[in-house]
Amino acid sequence: MSVEKNFKAVLDQANESIAVKMTMLFGSIWCVYVFFVFSLIPVLMPQWQNTLLYISNCIQLVALPALMVGNAVLSRGADKRAAEDHQALLEILSDVREELADLKDRTAGLAQSASEALQRPELENVSISDQTFVDVEGQNGKSSGGGA
Repeated sequence: MSVEKNFKAVLDQANESIAVKMTMLFGSIWCVYVFFVFSLIPVLMPQWQNTLLYISNCIQLVALPALMVGNAVLSRGADKRAAEDHQALLEILSDVREELADLKDRTAGLAQSASEALQRPELENVSISDQTFVDVEGQNGKSSGGGA
């Protein structure tokens, strides 16, 4: 049973690889040039027209399914990358939300400290360099004492 699964996995991988390579080949500009030259052959050799039509039909019959499989394989890779990008963006969003909540907490603390500082009474002692000025009579009095 294990040998069958391994063989099937290798066969699927080989088929997908061939389909992707065919998709890349048929999607190249060189393929356009080859088919353009191929389409001009009946102009030079009209007797080959029926044979060339048969060959072109066979190419179309093989290329169409190969292109569909190749596109499906390539889109799977793009879908996987998109899912990984989505997951990474969700993690970044979560980090940003956490940092925003932290900033809101810090800002709220700063706003509270600022409002508390504005509500404090003015200082009675003011010190400038080596001198201290003391308001003896309070805010309504006019005399101040100073010491040196």
